[in-house]
Amino acid sequence: PTEDMLTLMWSFIVSIYSIGGLLGSLSAGYMSVRFGRKKAMLFANIPALLSATLMGLSRLCGSFEMIIIGRLFSGVCGGKLVFLPMVLNSLVLNIHLMYAGECAPWQLRGLITITASTAIAVGKFVGFALGLRELLGVDALWPILMATNALPALVQLLTLPFFPDSPRYLLIDKKDKEGCIKAVKQLWGEGDHKAEIDDMMAEQEAIHGEKAKSVCDLFRDRAVRWQLITLFLVSSCMQLIGVNVV
Repeated sequence: PTEDMLTLMWSFIVSIYSIGGLLGSLSAGYMSVRFGRKKAMLFANIPALLSATLMGLSRLCGSFEMIIIGRLFSGVCGGKLVFLPMVLNSLVLNIHLMYAGECAPWQLRGLITITASTAIAVGKFVGFALGLRELLGVDALWPILMATNALPALVQLLTLPFFPDSPRYLLIDKKDKEGCIKAVKQLWGEGDHKAEIDDMMAEQEAIHGEKAKSVCDLFRDRAVRWQLITLFLVSSCMQLIGVNVV
């Protein structure tokens, strides 16, 4: 292929990840309610493993198309190179934040949810380090580098089934009070958790009969207009300050 065609192919390989991320993000709300936080994260490991398989075997098969499709699946599940049971910017990141926040006791909720940002930073660093020519960034080893996002998916598949589902999901979405109490005790230990359960019950009463809001509803809701604009501006500026280079 010509040099211009090579540039186009590489640009497509890089940018297709964001398209997958958009698709994954749009499906996160539905999946987290339809299947629950835990099952949705487990299901998201399927495109992660498929992505690693496609990209890892792409050189053996002589197919750059496999890299493109693998990057798309990687974006859907958010399976960028993050060596923690944590992912970046997509389906699992959205659900992970819900799951972590809802499973944490209120006094630790902020601390627990901020670990997502820490994991992303660590994952980027590890990814950059492994991509050095002294490690996996050489002609013979780059397929292994591109397949390493299977590791966090496998770790999550092996460990997450031992955790309970979100107490809030069990109580509010599934109407399973006994399951909620059992999950709370498993997560927070034996003790009096009546206040936290009462808060969830009050939330259940407050949203009773309301249907889940779509992305279009979010843009039309004047009550959160300024919050949405603020987040949009901050997120947009983040792309211009060189943080990824650092």
